[in-house]
Amino acid sequence: MASPDGTQRPRRRPQVRRIMLRDFRSYATLDLAIDSPLVLLCGENGAGKTNLLEALSLLSPGRGLRRAEFSQCARSDGAGGFSFSVEIEEDGDRRQLGSAWTPTEGDGGAGARTNRIDRAPVASSSAFSEHVRVVWLTPSMDSLFSGPASERRRFLDRLVLAVDPGHGARVGQFERALRGRNRLLAEGRRNDSWLDAIEREAAELGVAVAAARLECVSRLEALIASDRDDASPFPWARLAIEGEVEALAANGPAIVAEDRYRVMLRDNRGRDSAAGRTTVGPHVGDLAVRHGPKDAPAASASTGEQKALLLGLVLAHARLVADMSGIVPIALLDEIAAHFDPRRRAALFEALQRLGGQAFLTGADPAAFADLAGRAQTLEVSAGAGGLSRVAFRPG
Repeated sequence: MASPDGTQRPRRRPQVRRIMLRDFRSYATLDLAIDSPLVLLCGENGAGKTNLLEALSLLSPGRGLRRAEFSQCARSDGAGGFSFSVEIEEDGDRRQLGSAWTPTEGDGGAGARTNRIDRAPVASSSAFSEHVRVVWLTPSMDSLFSGPASERRRFLDRLVLAVDPGHGARVGQFERALRGRNRLLAEGRRNDSWLDAIEREAAELGVAVAAARLECVSRLEALIASDRDDASPFPWARLAIEGEVEALAANGPAIVAEDRYRVMLRDNRGRDSAAGRTTVGPHVGDLAVRHGPKDAPAASASTGEQKALLLGLVLAHARLVADMSGIVPIALLDEIAAHFDPRRRAALFEALQRLGGQAFLTGADPAAFADLAGRAQTLEVSAGAGGLSRVAFRPG
């Protein structure tokens, strides 16, 4: 399929072939061989299935699917840090991508993360994006459409980050600029030159963040429109970004949007000082999602419809990642059978095969995945002595 801008990239299809963990969450050690594009992790709740997905999610920029501090990922009875290494195969060639986190004293638990590709150090986990892309869906996202706007912004930034690994750095720099502005306002300093400088930086970064979000949503909307089907088990979504700065970025050149946002920040100093925060910017925007076939807000749909709508959106995003990056992403789908009837489960398995990449699925009930018999590598995850996780192979 061509990307929304009409270009066509050759598809790379990296596959995880080996996962090695040490002192990560509930795993003291793990050395697991993977030999299938579909991998099913079965086991009781709390056995460690999600922990394994979380390790794989750290191949993408950021803090992974739980957004946890790295200190929380270290096994409680371990040596204090953790490490993981993943072998990725593509066209017969293998790459080893790995990270280690080590606590350091006096840093409030931040510690230090090191990243390596084929045992050579790299600056950050963003370097992994040259070899692999990752998308995911977890139960914590089930209330995305009805929950706070902050969760939808975070979801949107994850969508952007999967196609633009530099987006996370821009968001971080923008948030730091706002914190600096808020401190100046809270201290009552009226040094206008300081505020002018930090607001100029915030305006440039804020417009860049808004523009990246707008471009991602525009491309995703175009892809959804190109093959939407009202009869699909996974309804198509209509997307829009709401916010003052987003409107500026959408309707004019970036330099004009930056100037107008800077003026807004200057004019709002009094109000923001009283509020104790910056009240205008992409940090308060929202992702509006509608159930396309029903032309209704996603939040008004039933629980099952919201789950199906969200999955359809994640699958569409996976196709966009493949189109834009040329890399078919690895999909991590946690407890994916919940809320789905047999028809939707069967449609999901077919959609994953059409996507053509690798997918890791978890579930407590193996019967829910009966349609995958003979098509997936099935692993049994269980909690052993001391709560340590164990993984065993079982017939697929």
